[in-house]
Amino acid sequence: MSGSVSSGFDIELAYLRVQVEDPAAFAPFFGDIVGLVPGTPTPSGALTWRDDDSAYRLVLDRGEANDVTALGFEMSGESELALVVEQLRSGGWEPIEGTAADCAERAVDSVWMVHAPWGAEVDIVTGLASAPMAFESTLVPGGFLTDGVGFGHVVLATTNFEESVRFVTEGLGMRRSDWLEFDLEPGLPLEVWFFHCNERHHTLALAKPPFDLPQKLHHVMFETRDRDDVGFAFDRAHAGGVSIASGLGTHDNDRMFSCYLVSPSGFQVEIGHGARTVGRDWDDDRRYDQMSLWGHQPVAPT
Repeated sequence: MSGSVSSGFDIELAYLRVQVEDPAAFAPFFGDIVGLVPGTPTPSGALTWRDDDSAYRLVLDRGEANDVTALGFEMSGESELALVVEQLRSGGWEPIEGTAADCAERAVDSVWMVHAPWGAEVDIVTGLASAPMAFESTLVPGGFLTDGVGFGHVVLATTNFEESVRFVTEGLGMRRSDWLEFDLEPGLPLEVWFFHCNERHHTLALAKPPFDLPQKLHHVMFETRDRDDVGFAFDRAHAGGVSIASGLGTHDNDRMFSCYLVSPSGFQVEIGHGARTVGRDWDDDRRYDQMSLWGHQPVAPT
């Protein structure tokens, strides 16, 4: 990657850390349905999963939160990391430099940690380690799209919306791609802003619900290289009795073809393919009033 952090093109989503009651119980879901492969356990013993050659992309800590505890963002180099740290300080946030033990737990060369306004930690890192073996999934033979764009995207819900937007734009240096406004039902408006920091249409999205929700983490997305791999995942979920929050469909703004599966802890996992990409000259930041062009309807259990 090249350019300055302020251009929004020097950050990749490195990892998502979630606290769940029984990490081992997720193996059938992430391994047999989604098609991820186990990653390197952390020094603290947390179980991990990956969708590419990185040491891990998803960390499952044991606990009662059943929610996101940290997001890791990888900088393209130490100078870019230093710039983001300075942006955060200037914005009134106080990043703390991690110790050698902190780096070992995250399998990175360096880390700065800061508390985000939505109520979870954000790690600014460099040098995410590679796994000892290349990624290979028999369930997703085409692999996942991660090169230069990070492992996927994450959507968070927060009633501390304005401050969270300021943190993402002024602190992390991301840029808005577009936004969505519609009513969940009469009198219950929902607003979602989508932010990019590389060619992926959005690496992070922030939803502004009309009230606090039980979980900040709405969903995490993994993008397949082959469109059919989305359909295969849908079929595995349907046959395996996994709750499908949204069936196959195509989003209006990023044109992602996808479905949404419900994880054992309630947050959703989107399996997608073929989203639009953004460039440095992106000029399509506009309002959308529908989530999907077609589909994405709830699927009744069999």
